[in-house]
Amino acid sequence: MPELPEVETVRRGLQPVMEGAKIVVAEARRPDLRFPFQPDFVARLQGQVVTGLGRRAKYLMADLASGDVLLMHLGMSGSFRVIKPDNGTVLGEFHYPKGKDSAHDHVLFRMSSGADIVFNDPRRFGYMKVIARNALEDEPLLRGLGPEPLGNAFDAAMLARSCEGKKTNLKAALLDQRVVAGLGNIYVCEALHRSHLSPRRIAATLSTRKGEPTDHAKRLVGAIHTVLNDAIKAGGSSLRDHRQTSGELGYFQHSFKVYDREGEKCTTPRCGGTIKRFTQNGRSTFWCAKCQK
Repeated sequence: MPELPEVETVRRGLQPVMEGAKIVVAEARRPDLRFPFQPDFVARLQGQVVTGLGRRAKYLMADLASGDVLLMHLGMSGSFRVIKPDNGTVLGEFHYPKGKDSAHDHVLFRMSSGADIVFNDPRRFGYMKVIARNALEDEPLLRGLGPEPLGNAFDAAMLARSCEGKKTNLKAALLDQRVVAGLGNIYVCEALHRSHLSPRRIAATLSTRKGEPTDHAKRLVGAIHTVLNDAIKAGGSSLRDHRQTSGELGYFQHSFKVYDREGEKCTTPRCGGTIKRFTQNGRSTFWCAKCQK
């Protein structure tokens, strides 16, 4: 499942051709993805100018001049391609031929910017929904989401308050979208390793008895900021399905310190430990027992 860096990478790829442009043609080439398209899905998009393209957690959000918002989720295998309609080439440094994969081109936006934006999703776990902006607070898909980890409000004090009294393990707390929005398995493993904190540590240890952030909380917030920013610069991580809008693969997976490195030596200076894997809350956890306490 794409995490925050992958979604932010896609947002930045779409922004130049989508923001400020009109959706001249909108096509839904099947009745559903993960959920059925709304009956008026195409009608509410066609002819509308995209006034802004943002991101909330793992969702892309296109503000429309009508006051509606197009909410988009990549699911497990969803990706966007930006195509020049005159010659069919993908905009970007690396070009990938459509081939038989075009059977999974389920949604198309033809923009006044001169680009076609195609949403391809072989597994159809992605989804799109048009929501009135004044109804976003009541939208079930967004309601209850925690703070953005790269937002100005997210700091050690906020994380400590969210984890105060929590008896769950630290990894489970960070994966809880109510605690912090947009983090997934990869970047939680990476942030915990870089902050030298065990995924088995009790979440409440990020807060003192007075509710103040501990040094653990401060280290962890710093590590979250660093790993997310580094991953965004690298275009995200491509393990199976992630593509940037140019078709180019992300390459942050080459910078993993711990994720998917079972049996390899820990990269922490003077550690000498070995990366291990175990199953935690149904997910693979990678860590170094020697330097993560």
